Amino acid sequence: MAAPVGELPDVSLVALFGIGAFVMRGAGCTINDMWDRKYDAKVQRTIHRPLASGQITPFQALVFLGGQLSCGLGVLLQLNNYSIALGAASLGLVIIYPAMKRFTNFPQLILGLTFNWGALLGWSAVHGTCDWSIVLPLYCSGVMWTLMYDTLYAHQDKDDDKKIGLKSTALYFGNESSRAALLSFAGCSTVALGYSGYMCDMNWPFYCGVAVASSHMAWQVMTADWDCRMNLNERFVSNNHVGAIIMSGILAGGGALI
Repeated sequence: MAAPVGELPDVSLVALFGIGAFVMRGAGCTINDMWDRKYDAKVQRTIHRPLASGQITPFQALVFLGGQLSCGLGVLLQLNNYSIALGAASLGLVIIYPAMKRFTNFPQLILGLTFNWGALLGWSAVHGTCDWSIVLPLYCSGVMWTLMYDTLYAHQDKDDDKKIGLKSTALYFGNESSRAALLSFAGCSTVALGYSGYMCDMNWPFYCGVAVASSHMAWQVMTADWDCRMNLNERFVSNNHVGAIIMSGILAGGGALI
């Protein structure tokens, strides 16, 4: 969306962001597993994770985390000063997110705030600053989308989480209210994404992508079986398709594909 109209994004910048996203996503997983190793050993889905099962030690995980963060810093330092400061500001969210399930019913909200920081950083990396009228609704759209798909994910563990005293949106809404809540999240995500595109002067293919992605999210929620882990995991994983649809709409709506 930040690329010049009619042009593809800068390949080198896309590659940097791909590496950075991969490394920092991994760092978040490492921190999460370090925080939760004792809890993971009590949850059926996570009992075989390396730390929970004792395949690696906490010190080994810490060394690995140091390598991940160093690589992430190396990527960040390739960007402009504004982006370096903005990217560094996200580290606090990366560190505290894994602990939130102990204190709030909405750890998925903190996850959304963390995972979607790239909506801000991507724009600043291209322009050296943020156009908040575009990036804030885009960021909010990503946060709402994360709330939707990660609540689907959390429903897989709700019985184990309840036993060991962890919190989640899945437990907060329960089977009775989750469908309405997730449809609301998906709707908010759709509206915010559409508004961001409007502020960015996107053309009609973008809105087609938004509509298709919204329909896909609605399908996920309406066909979810809250007590079937396989069903929930399939719908969670299918959000790869949602992301691909949105990305295609952005490229086409910005004139890069047409």
